[in-house]
Amino acid sequence: MTDATTLTIAFSGNPLDRASVKRADPAWLAAARTDSKARVLLLWQLQPLLAGPEGAGDSLELVLVNGAAASRLGETGATEVFLGLDGDIAYFARDDSSLTEAPAGLGHFRDARAAAALLPASQVAILGQAKALLDWHDRHGYCARCGAATTLSDGGYRRLCGQCGAEHFPRTDPAVIMLVTAGDHCLLGRNKRFASGFYSTLAGFVEPGETIEEAVAREVLEEVNIRIGRVRYFASQPWPFPSSLMIGCFAEASTRDITVDGEEIIAARWFDRATVKRLIARENREIGLPRRDAIAFHLIRTWAEEE
Repeated sequence: MTDATTLTIAFSGNPLDRASVKRADPAWLAAARTDSKARVLLLWQLQPLLAGPEGAGDSLELVLVNGAAASRLGETGATEVFLGLDGDIAYFARDDSSLTEAPAGLGHFRDARAAAALLPASQVAILGQAKALLDWHDRHGYCARCGAATTLSDGGYRRLCGQCGAEHFPRTDPAVIMLVTAGDHCLLGRNKRFASGFYSTLAGFVEPGETIEEAVAREVLEEVNIRIGRVRYFASQPWPFPSSLMIGCFAEASTRDITVDGEEIIAARWFDRATVKRLIARENREIGLPRRDAIAFHLIRTWAEEE
């Protein structure tokens, strides 16, 4: 059986030290930002700057601009957050919507989801952190309590309301993603948003007052009308679209008859282990499976390898 701790799951494995104790010190942050070694990941409308020409594929890297150079680009008021330290090198991310195109000679902006398939795993994790944090700031500029404008603090890990004193912190929404199994079969479903022929595991957000196990059972019952017994945790995946934590589980079915909800899931089927192995090996093209660095794929492959 695959060891979940050794998997390469997209957006996980961030190599940076987030320096949570230091980032609350404005003087330390200012010194880190002006240090000649500081590096800044530039984004435009949450699309990261990648090296190379637009349309280049296979293997790319994030463009990490010298801190002083980044300050000279675009607007002075662009949202900027602290990501962490790599040794004594401070990393920041800056989203500047005033840039109409990538700075000359530096590369090109690309959709974050597409970029993640082309970057080294450690850079995918850094991109995920940057995108989730900047996206949160873009949508939370005003106080949820009184409506007044808020200001960024702690390097981007807090917003403060100057009118009522409320503190607001970046949130991560927990979601369960589960492979439903029954003996030598697993269930895969087709969400109405999926491309034709694509099947995956089921998933849904954890609701207030719910445990992970309760969320798994509720979502499976709602989407395919199957009742769940044992739930087993597998691994998790940060998912910055916009800011979720996917909690991967195996869920043992206690019933087998499928009735899809027709709202989110438009088709669902049981697949035997031998068929799933052929799908993974691409010896069977009957359906498409999730991308291979996604936790959904790891759930499917891990189950297929079990004896």
